[in-house]
Amino acid sequence: MIEEEKQHENKPWIERPKKVIAEYPHAIIYEVEGEEVPVYYLKQIRSLSASEQRIYNEAKEIAVRNIEIKKTDLIKRERLEEIRAKIRDIILSVAKKYYIAEDSPVIDRLTEIVYRDIVGLGILDYLVEDDELEEIMVIGTGKPVYVFHRKYGMCKTNIVFHTDEEIINIIRRIAYYVDRRIDQQCPLLDARLPTGDRVNATIPPISLEGPTLTIRKFRRDPYTILDLLEFKTMTPELAAFLWLCVDGLFAKPANIIVAGGTGSGKTTTLNVLATFIPPWERVITIEDTAELQLPIKHWIREETRPPSLEGSGEVTMDDLVKNALRQRPDRIIVGEIRGPEARTLFVALNTGHDGGMGTVHANSARETIIRLKSPPMNVPPVMLNALNFIIMQHRLLYRGKHVRRVVEIAELTGMEGDNPRLNIVYQWDARTDTVQRTEIPIRYLEVLSEYTGLTLKQIQDEIEERREFLLELLELNQRRVNSGERKFSVHEVGKFIQAYTKIKKRELSKR
Repeated sequence: MIEEEKQHENKPWIERPKKVIAEYPHAIIYEVEGEEVPVYYLKQIRSLSASEQRIYNEAKEIAVRNIEIKKTDLIKRERLEEIRAKIRDIILSVAKKYYIAEDSPVIDRLTEIVYRDIVGLGILDYLVEDDELEEIMVIGTGKPVYVFHRKYGMCKTNIVFHTDEEIINIIRRIAYYVDRRIDQQCPLLDARLPTGDRVNATIPPISLEGPTLTIRKFRRDPYTILDLLEFKTMTPELAAFLWLCVDGLFAKPANIIVAGGTGSGKTTTLNVLATFIPPWERVITIEDTAELQLPIKHWIREETRPPSLEGSGEVTMDDLVKNALRQRPDRIIVGEIRGPEARTLFVALNTGHDGGMGTVHANSARETIIRLKSPPMNVPPVMLNALNFIIMQHRLLYRGKHVRRVVEIAELTGMEGDNPRLNIVYQWDARTDTVQRTEIPIRYLEVLSEYTGLTLKQIQDEIEERREFLLELLELNQRRVNSGERKFSVHEVGKFIQAYTKIKKRELSKR
């Protein structure tokens, strides 16, 4: 057995026994004997011939020298097409010297390569354009690039950078587009591209085995509550309950934190919860890197700013939270709570700003509380009582597949000394793969009863009505997909939710 494994290690993966598990126009995903993860094989990789390489080198040099590319060009389709046309003209001019015809497929191929190399991220552009990929990971020179596929998890690609300079050129292009600096004095880059994708890059001396680059893809069509129900991230009953918590029956919205590890889907769940906010409310979102996409008209988006190259002009999360409080918000949503802004946010939650939401990196509800109380957040224990719920979400390997699940909902119901009392009111059951209600009473429903005058039975009926509404919407969405139409977008789902919300508000106001 060991000898067999050694033989596999000595053979290139392409020569080993393999099975196709998925195929796309641009790529094939293989399960390869002897490989720990699937192989994502990009079809576009092909070596240039000697003459093609000469044309490429000369044309690229001319293009870099003569075509001005501005930072804003990345998001202007007409300008990008204009740049592509200029590159094609340069390729045609150079190719004539090598007696290559204008209609040769070489012209289009070299145009595409030069265009991607001077405007985009080179060969990585093909990965960026694949909507099924969540992350792209360059881990150094001479090593395969890895990707995280939505369905197949971590995959190894057939892309390998052979020199540090190849990777550093891409990183420098990114730094230029985001107006940041990366060099030996400042060897780390964390930023958002104009396209919305989140980028982290390191270069020597802090990355010991060459430059690294991680791109977290910005989803152009964000997941909706219907997607989360389909993925079994949460159940329809839990979704209906959280909907009730977010709008608070228009009387007392809950303060909620979504907690979990890296890649657990916290921001996605936060985005979904925000679609339940009543459409007449004024919402301010504050993020380090803007990721939230809300179907709300009265929405102010704010993003931190790092210091300039001279070290001035920094705008922190805490600065933005303090400023948001002066803007008469109905809701404040903090994308990721991790510093002094936590204390400022909890001051707001304790002084009447209900319905606040955010995310925290933590592995349990208890750890979330510990992190909030500890430096650099330093939230005084007495202020934590303003928080109503902690939603714990994990990325799990369940029955051989990577899944994201809400694993528990913890309710804060008072203090025991310096620690909030945590009641687990919903918990994931691995046997049934569902999030189930525990037998512990939910204190928040009693609070809603006090604020609205509704009985607990009436509030429970409201949760059931919303559950049925979501199931009907899920069925309607499935019928659309089955008939060949696209699924409902976040804005379309938002309109359904908002229409229901307006009707419900009128009903409750007549009671």
